[in-house]
Amino acid sequence: MSVPNDRKFLGRLSLPERRYIADALRAETVGGVLLLLAAVAALVWANSPLSASYETVSDFHIGPAALGLDLSIQHWAADGLLAIFFFVAGIELKRELVAGELRDPKAAMLPVIAALCGMAVPALVYTLENIVGGGSLDGWAVPTATDIAFALAVLAVIGTSLPSALRAFLLTLAVVDDLFAILIIAIFFTSELNFAALGGAVAGLVVFWVLLRKGVRGWYVYVPLALVIWGLMYNSGVHATIAGVAMGLMLRCTTREGEEHSPGEHIEHLVRPLSAGLAVPLFALFSAGVSLSGGAIHDVFTQPVTLGVVLGLVVGKAVGIFGGTWLAARFTRAELNPDLAWPDVFAVATLAGIGFTVSLLIGELAFAGDAVLTDEVKAAVLIGSLIAAVLASVLLKLRVRKYQALVSAEERDEDEDGIPDIYEEDNPEYHLRMAEIYERKAAEHRQRAQLAGASRDGADRPA
Repeated sequence: MSVPNDRKFLGRLSLPERRYIADALRAETVGGVLLLLAAVAALVWANSPLSASYETVSDFHIGPAALGLDLSIQHWAADGLLAIFFFVAGIELKRELVAGELRDPKAAMLPVIAALCGMAVPALVYTLENIVGGGSLDGWAVPTATDIAFALAVLAVIGTSLPSALRAFLLTLAVVDDLFAILIIAIFFTSELNFAALGGAVAGLVVFWVLLRKGVRGWYVYVPLALVIWGLMYNSGVHATIAGVAMGLMLRCTTREGEEHSPGEHIEHLVRPLSAGLAVPLFALFSAGVSLSGGAIHDVFTQPVTLGVVLGLVVGKAVGIFGGTWLAARFTRAELNPDLAWPDVFAVATLAGIGFTVSLLIGELAFAGDAVLTDEVKAAVLIGSLIAAVLASVLLKLRVRKYQALVSAEERDEDEDGIPDIYEEDNPEYHLRMAEIYERKAAEHRQRAQLAGASRDGADRPA
């Protein structure tokens, strides 16, 4: 099967898609910086003389016990606040499926194969390491996730702006990654089911869907209903974040006549700051606080479970995404955008080894009965993500001038009509406007030349 010749792999995006991705990634970048600060704060707190207070706050229980919701602060952050994150992920996935890169099966083939390989290879690396080393296979899913917000925070910190095609590729990878992480959580980390609570959650989702289709509006309707659905899903034994994903997938993400934005995009615009600016940083604050003493760091690189996580993130992600992309491009005869090169794909694949938020969550679920091993796995996630971030930063910096030139070309708007010039090359009106602009500039320079000549002649005359 061959891909369309008019759309190269990592080629130019359509203008609406470029604008959407720019807006989405701008919010994710800000959230990623907050996430980074929260993770650093957690590590400092947990490794300071006040570490006992960190444990006290994290383990403090609050909530109605009669409803089965007497949870610790850390538990609320993982099961409650992350439901908001997964709600946004559900909207992103729905939009990608109906209006984004995943709507065309041929165009979606490459990023989907890349994402699948980027999850399968880290799991395989972890499994092989633990079979050889005699470790636990329970954590095979920990290194499979990519944290788009943390990856973008790294880009912001090192001052590198990727061309829109690479940013779109990274975002699509993360969306597909989130989808399969959701499936992993739902299938492999579901405890004994409470069918009454599960039935109530499903009934609540049906009501949610009917209200959306009827066009009912008002946060005062949906927010209480969403809380009820979340509470029932939590008590059902299915991980509560699945409720957020399900509700996000139900939103309409296509525009109708007279609409500038779909309801899904509008709600995502409202909720994303809450997710990126509050929910995920608070989860990081109460999940990333682990001991990073010399002995703990030594254990990360000597124990099969933790070493498997580090190798999965650093080696598995890079090899899986790059290898999957290269093989898919080779067998589909997809042509790489001539402005980019395969080392650019490898750099992005390395950046995808930053598996912070979802990796921490899966680590907590995989080793829920062993607090010591859970903390060691969290430390491995942090160290593996840090190594991946450093390697990606070096690789991206090697090509930073090329990226700056491409971004500058994408953003140039000489006629100042709000549309980048690169998207108007086939528009006759654009060229006429540019002709007028250059004619005015030429007339201005002719006038300046005359004034400069007259001034020089006056200076050359004898006094």
